[in-house]
Amino acid sequence: MNNSLLRTTRLLGAALRALLVLTVLTGILYPLTVTGVAQALFPGKANGSETEADGKVVGSSLIGQQGYSLRYFQPRPAHGLGQNSLNTRYRLILSGATNLAADSKELTRQVEAAKAAVVKDNSVPGHRVRPSDVPADAVTSSGSGLDPDISPAYARLQVHRVAARNGLPVTVVDKLVEDHTTGRTLGFLGEPRVNVLELNIALRDLVAKR
Repeated sequence: MNNSLLRTTRLLGAALRALLVLTVLTGILYPLTVTGVAQALFPGKANGSETEADGKVVGSSLIGQQGYSLRYFQPRPAHGLGQNSLNTRYRLILSGATNLAADSKELTRQVEAAKAAVVKDNSVPGHRVRPSDVPADAVTSSGSGLDPDISPAYARLQVHRVAARNGLPVTVVDKLVEDHTTGRTLGFLGEPRVNVLELNIALRDLVAKR
């Protein structure tokens, strides 16, 4: 009986020591090391990839925003976004996909409506957008509804409208898009893309200078 109790006591002591050591290593030292390395080598990414304008944080380059006027470049649709209806103390936006099947009539309706709006909004005197010109990302939302990027094709489609509404030459706005187009990661991963928030900040700065 005494030997059994002694063995149990030793096992409990060893387990508690292991718990203490692992807690210090994985709960304190490891997080502090990773945080320190991230802050030293990648401070921007470690702090949420914040994007500033006029000395203020206006968003994150990783999270798409809605509500831009037609003077600015428009992001992808965000049909999957919703409002928090449970905890009404906070005004929260819930991200997500529409979860509509490919043969869903509602999805078809959303896509057709979005395409018609893109054609109408971006057709300006002397430049008419055709339905066949509209790329897929202009009429479909991403899985999260918060995609910060659009395709270069969708950005170029908006150039004439943005130029007309801001009184800028088309060539200048087109160059702005070109300057803010990012190629494939490592040259072969993903697709070329344009960050809408960063592009619109550059557009605003350009308009202010003129």
